[in-house]
Amino acid sequence: MHQERATAVVVDGLRKTYGAKVAVDEISLNVYEGEIFGILGPNGAGKSTTVESIAGLRVGDKGRIRVHGIDPRTDRAAVTEVLGVQLQEAKLQPKITVKEALELWSAFYPDPEPWAPLAERLGLGGHLQQRFEHLSGGQQQRLSIALAMIGRPRVVVLDELTTGLDPRARREVWDLVRDVRDRGVTVLLVTHSMEEAQTLCDRIAIVDSGRIRALDTPAGLIDAASAATITTFETEVAIDLAALRELDGVAAARSENGLVTVEGAEGVALAVVEALRTQGVTPQRFRVAAGTLDAAYLDLTETITAMEALR
Repeated sequence: MHQERATAVVVDGLRKTYGAKVAVDEISLNVYEGEIFGILGPNGAGKSTTVESIAGLRVGDKGRIRVHGIDPRTDRAAVTEVLGVQLQEAKLQPKITVKEALELWSAFYPDPEPWAPLAERLGLGGHLQQRFEHLSGGQQQRLSIALAMIGRPRVVVLDELTTGLDPRARREVWDLVRDVRDRGVTVLLVTHSMEEAQTLCDRIAIVDSGRIRALDTPAGLIDAASAATITTFETEVAIDLAALRELDGVAAARSENGLVTVEGAEGVALAVVEALRTQGVTPQRFRVAAGTLDAAYLDLTETITAMEALR
């Protein structure tokens, strides 16, 4: 699928240490033009260090990075022409107004996005005369996103995109990100929100302890998890949960207040139905749903923790 697509970002063997701490440990990845590429992982996993290195804001100890063929470390001027950045802890001068910031950033680029419609789209139209120090955390976040988009970048880095936004504002920003992607812009999205990653991302890299532990589409990550499907049903009679747990592909089976939940691989639901038939149980409100990215992430990171504990 990706063989015919051009590569927007290349990271090859990136390593970054801070004293004895290894923040990024030989990370390699390719991000393709026009995709939303998510980076998930716990705090301290190396996510922000990786994207800040891609943006040229940090210098790795070793490794090679290219953004549309440009080395962000040695050619900062060229990379700022193709890359926009919204960082997790971005701050502006406290006295600058929203309008002044948008006009200033517009002046940096030869063909900027018209800032007024962008401000309206991000809910900032009524706050143009407000100083940065008087904006709420969510408004500061939205301004940071606007400034990242205003130069019409070919690649945009969004670190904790919707932190501090209410549900409606979050959905509006998601729509904006989709629109940007549909115009061919590549989006690098760092997030803790599984819902955000599953909703927006074409592919996701799960990073832990400075390494990529998995890289796939959201559906691929879910399918590879032990709880790829979730089967639920109600019953008024006692059932043999131990027998369900022994079925091939079942990762977990539990019962609470008459609701039975069975997590397992694809196709487990059919085995559950057969097992219930042999027990003489007729399930009610029987439902089968795809697993979630949240469950897949927990499954992967718990497996990693268990394996490293055995070393």
